[in-house]
Amino acid sequence: MTETAEMVAVPPLEGGVDQERQYVAALYRRLDELREEKEAQLAKVRSAGAVGTMQNISERDAFATLYEDRLAQLNAVDDRLVFGRLDLDSGETRYIGRIGLTSEARQRLMLDWRAPEAGVFYQATAFDRQGVRRRRHLMLKNRQVQGLEDEVLDASVLDEDVENHGDGALLAALKARRTGQMGDIVATIQAEQDRIIRADRSGVLVVQGGPGTGKTAVALHRAAYLLYAHRERLKSAGVLIVGPNSTFMSYIERVLPSLGETGVVMSSLADLYPGVRGVEEPDARVAEIKGRLDWVSIIAAAVDHRQRSIPAPRDIVIEGTSVTVTPKMIRRGIERARATGKAYNEARATFVKVMVREIAEKLERILEKRSQGNEADRTYLAEDVRTSHEVRVLLNLCWLPRTPQNLVEDLFSKPNYLADVAPQLSASERELLQRSPGSAFTTADVPLLDEAAELLGELDETAGREEARRKASREKDLENAQKAVENAAPQLEEMGIEGFLDAEAVAAMNSESGPAMSAAERATLDRAWTYGHIVVDEAQELSPMQWHVLFRRCPLKSVTAVGDTAQGSSPSASPQWRQAFEPFVDDDRLRIEELTVNYRTPGRIVGLAERVAEANGLQTTALRTVREGDCSPEVSEVSEKKLLESVVEAVSAEHDRIGEGLVATVVPNRLITRVRERLTEKFGSRVGRGAGSLAQDVLAMTADEAKGLEFDAVVVAEPAELIEQAGGKVGPLYVALTRSTRALRVVSSQPLPDGF
Repeated sequence: MTETAEMVAVPPLEGGVDQERQYVAALYRRLDELREEKEAQLAKVRSAGAVGTMQNISERDAFATLYEDRLAQLNAVDDRLVFGRLDLDSGETRYIGRIGLTSEARQRLMLDWRAPEAGVFYQATAFDRQGVRRRRHLMLKNRQVQGLEDEVLDASVLDEDVENHGDGALLAALKARRTGQMGDIVATIQAEQDRIIRADRSGVLVVQGGPGTGKTAVALHRAAYLLYAHRERLKSAGVLIVGPNSTFMSYIERVLPSLGETGVVMSSLADLYPGVRGVEEPDARVAEIKGRLDWVSIIAAAVDHRQRSIPAPRDIVIEGTSVTVTPKMIRRGIERARATGKAYNEARATFVKVMVREIAEKLERILEKRSQGNEADRTYLAEDVRTSHEVRVLLNLCWLPRTPQNLVEDLFSKPNYLADVAPQLSASERELLQRSPGSAFTTADVPLLDEAAELLGELDETAGREEARRKASREKDLENAQKAVENAAPQLEEMGIEGFLDAEAVAAMNSESGPAMSAAERATLDRAWTYGHIVVDEAQELSPMQWHVLFRRCPLKSVTAVGDTAQGSSPSASPQWRQAFEPFVDDDRLRIEELTVNYRTPGRIVGLAERVAEANGLQTTALRTVREGDCSPEVSEVSEKKLLESVVEAVSAEHDRIGEGLVATVVPNRLITRVRERLTEKFGSRVGRGAGSLAQDVLAMTADEAKGLEFDAVVVAEPAELIEQAGGKVGPLYVALTRSTRALRVVSSQPLPDGF
């Protein structure tokens, strides 16, 4: 790499911390220059105002969109901007960072970690050097290099006495205190992880891995990599990341911005239907029933059930004149509406038109007969029929307008309705599903709402016309935006600006709907949005109906699913991946990769967890651990009377032992409130919910809430009850035992499960 006016020279092979600090400081100066440049460019574009032709306005908005996206990216990568360096056989030196940086003269200063040339940073080994002489890890804090670690892959370099020793980037990251927010692993991605991250986008890729193998981190880094490698295809369609609950989503929310990606849609399973946040299903049996694919046909039958004729002719009075509506007229109207192939509510608009016209024609014949051929103007009759109260009541009786919410609520609050449309359910199952009108929708209801919305369509009768108008307007905006992008591209290339300019985003800025929205923001508000790729974490927990909804939102079936079948705890959890995906993808479109190294959990704790799992009939992935750990798990048997006191004492003891860090208590559902109260008495405001934080470092949660999270120390209470409340499944206990990065205690007043 050649020295530039902005940059100091690349440190020589024997360069140490001081030399690296100079180079890294220069990289940060370049980052700051780019920020200032983009801020100035954005201010200039905004000051221009909406003047000129539509194409000129589109070009202005194209630049504004690009500058805003670039600024968001530059602001998000400030922490640990650069983390690696490669010294190659060719004499070239490559710095690896969160994004790519070039000098003003277009000379490359730092590679984006996702670039093909950066792949050897993660893949090279002493047995397969791939042209790498030395791999250097840079440990940064507050923009300054704190330490180095060199991995010498070419033995001849050892003779030059240039090796710098450190604690090891990976081990240093593993030993770091947990903060309640997941950190990225971009500096420490291992070869087996990198291979999965860079795997082909097509089809369904399942990443199976036991606790602590980095499944979630791999999934998030894969999302960032795919957005980089397939930006043109994925930028406008977007990537959806789905997790088990809101706590988990909060835990991972900072990872992608730190990797230079800010436009991904993130959603828990409870939030997949816009406008509804599902609550936990209180009865696992009900959750299992609602998770079955049977609901595709049940919802379809429930929709059709509301299209019905009348049993006998009915007289209705319109402005003093009685008109007889026959069952044949109703059936004819329903058949003509169904023939349009439109969704329920949209087809209903056709039904109403047909019936209003037929009733008006019949009314006109009656009036003509009564007036003995008087040819008076009667064009007003159609409006009289349309606004007639009796007509509206009759047409609603035959074809009631429906929303997804009232359809699903009726199913579970009206036993006869459910019995009519769900004969495949037993009487006892239908009874379990009954609940009071107005009950909150649950997470298990969300796929049913989505299925109902798909079949019902828009409720407003004018929605179809309005949508057509919006579509035409959008196509015109896109045409202008595409021209703007094409015109702007040469200027952007000359300026050395990285990034992809998205015509979709530019068109959105010119829409009549308000301020500009990214593809991610538009997708969040649009239930019918289809994504270019979907990433699903804790995928073993999803029900068939949840998968049905997700595959509808990704017609290309480009999915990354990460999970561990051994950790399954939901009533719909599948013991085999191929069984879970069989209804949705062909076998040749399904690939299964396995992660086998536990980076998080010390070997001593993993050993206990695996013994307990095996003793209770749970098959787990055999894991290798990178460290044994300093503390052996401690198991205490106490009386029921002293259980809560012992749990609090165990939490206190772990804090004393580990010093700073997060200590979590994982308890059965029935104890969660009492344990939180007792911990609050002891630790006050330090007790938190969710994943925790530096200020709230004492946590109490259920096994489901702990899924996917990690803590410095964990106290597990009543392990036998964790199995019992899951209907005999050992997965929740296995989850609880494997959350710790340093220490584990088990407190029980009941007989311990086998394996302890």
